[in-house]
Amino acid sequence: MKPPPFAYFRPSTLGEAIALLSGTENAKVLAGGQSLMAMLNLRYVFPDALIDINDLVDLAGITIGAERIRIGALTRQRRIELDDELHVAMPIFREAVRLVGHRQTRNRGTIGGSLCHLDPASELPTLALLLDAQIEAAGPSGTRLIPVREFVAGYMMPGIAPDEIVTAVEFAPWAPTHGHAFHEFSRRHGDFAVASAAVLVERDAAGIVTRCAIAIGGIGAVPQRHPIGEGLIVGSAGAAEALESVIESCAELDVLGDFHGGPDYRLSVARTMLRRSLNLALARASHG
Repeated sequence: MKPPPFAYFRPSTLGEAIALLSGTENAKVLAGGQSLMAMLNLRYVFPDALIDINDLVDLAGITIGAERIRIGALTRQRRIELDDELHVAMPIFREAVRLVGHRQTRNRGTIGGSLCHLDPASELPTLALLLDAQIEAAGPSGTRLIPVREFVAGYMMPGIAPDEIVTAVEFAPWAPTHGHAFHEFSRRHGDFAVASAAVLVERDAAGIVTRCAIAIGGIGAVPQRHPIGEGLIVGSAGAAEALESVIESCAELDVLGDFHGGPDYRLSVARTMLRRSLNLALARASHG
């Protein structure tokens, strides 16, 4: 398959890219291209222009701070996977990114591109939701921070204006003693997940869970936080009874069916992934 015809622009500055995006009809931003090029070749999208931002090197990089972690939108997924400082601060990234496609796609794919593509089965949007991240976007009116729950506007619909470009994602690191886990099930390695479950937990000196975040991907139109489940495990010691109540509460999530399986099947897979992630995160969490 060949893509439909389009005009091609390769700006050298962010300001130039924003000017092109706001002044060009029906334009798409090209970063890693691992989803966009396939959609072009399959004639799923018909942009009149592509604005290639790969020369905007200032949009790549990882900054680790005591209270804030910042990842530039053009940072390749492979760099995120291999970054040792990020692994020490938030090890769930390496665990999740290793499930993204294959090494060849991670070499080109970017975190900003994955967030803007916003596939509900994609790992990085699920992580952003888990971490209550803020998405930085730049446009003609300047730069703004968008809470991830507002950014996830709908199925493959990022909450940014047509003339805005995502420039970074920021989030607060968890305590060094936190536990983490990311499990997913896919038909083959590298395929999109039928269901995934990401978990972060913190415990106090007595082993009681004081903080928990749960995000479920793949089963609905968007990745979902599970606040009911989070509330059920906080204040407990993570015993089997508490965990089973969290698993059962997944019935409150929005679940859709497709050719991979009906809603009941997807929910069953999500529950299994969540059980595995909860057990592993709790085992990894040190008593603070």
